[in-house]
Amino acid sequence: MIAYLKGELINKSPVSVTVDVHGVGYEVFVPLSTYYELPDTGKAVAFRIHTQHKEDTLKLFGFLTEEEKKIFETLIAINKVGPKMALTILSGMSVAALRNAVSNNDVDRLSSIPGVGRKTSERLILELRDKLKNLEAPKDHADPSPANGALDDALSALINLGYKKPQAENALRKVAAVSDPDSGLEHLIKESLKTLS
Repeated sequence: MIAYLKGELINKSPVSVTVDVHGVGYEVFVPLSTYYELPDTGKAVAFRIHTQHKEDTLKLFGFLTEEEKKIFETLIAINKVGPKMALTILSGMSVAALRNAVSNNDVDRLSSIPGVGRKTSERLILELRDKLKNLEAPKDHADPSPANGALDDALSALINLGYKKPQAENALRKVAAVSDPDSGLEHLIKESLKTLS
């Protein structure tokens, strides 16, 4: 069972990427949220991996954050939600937005994702409500400033640049404490890099 993969990014598309690990190319399926944070090809990259082994097929699903991987695994545990739909959901909204949609019974928001109908959205909200409560959100989600989505994206970007998660989280907390609540992603990354250097 592959749980983690680190290597050189050889090829990337919005659906899947190829990672060279010591001369072996692994195809990894990713959501758009992960794709947007990927470095250029030829650079190092690391994924949290969910391995799906079915009869004669082996598929790897990759995520830049542990939380995203756990949400994916929670989604595919729901009846009639396969990996393809789980990736579609994570591609259509951030983890923070998914949590908000579920806690606020926002069927319209979920069903606005292509391929996710109203009935499926209602079932997802019903089944995810308790499961998401059991999945503790990272501390950054409780931070009121700046916007949670920007913090999540900035953390992914810093990890992608090679910083350890605790280092990146610490730097982001310092920057968030003195930043405007509407600070954008670029500002958060630049100021965090200054703190880290």
